[in-house]
Amino acid sequence: MNIPAHARDISMSDKRFLKNAAEAGNFEIEGSKLALAKSKDADILRFARMMTDDHAQAALKLKDLATRRGVELPTEPSLVQQAKLKYLEMREGVKFDKSYATHIGVSAHEQAVKLFEDAAEDATDADIKKFAADTLPVLKKHLEEAKRIDIRVNQDD
Repeated sequence: MNIPAHARDISMSDKRFLKNAAEAGNFEIEGSKLALAKSKDADILRFARMMTDDHAQAALKLKDLATRRGVELPTEPSLVQQAKLKYLEMREGVKFDKSYATHIGVSAHEQAVKLFEDAAEDATDADIKKFAADTLPVLKKHLEEAKRIDIRVNQDD
């Protein structure tokens, strides 16, 4: 197998971060596209637009970084994330909004923040470390906004 020199130089944990970050971004974008199509809640719609815009920008930077490192990124969410999207797709109305806020808004962003914090701290590749650190403030902003929306839409539970 002929692996480019720059791909051999990247650690397995850095490769795993790039792939997991791509899947997480794909998951949040796909879930947010569902929200744009299904939700009538103004907060959810505003949040979903922010998700698709911000995560599309991050995905371009991630793809460029991965390409320069010779790492091929997944183009879809993970199988587990795809199952969560199928579940979300079956929900309607307020039930959809509650599920979206909890699973895409809060849960997915808690996982993404942890993923990016770990990479910002532990990545061996300086560019990957910088990308993770630079992306973290946006992810944390998303998480705070998601928590606010989640509390509001799930307050009667």
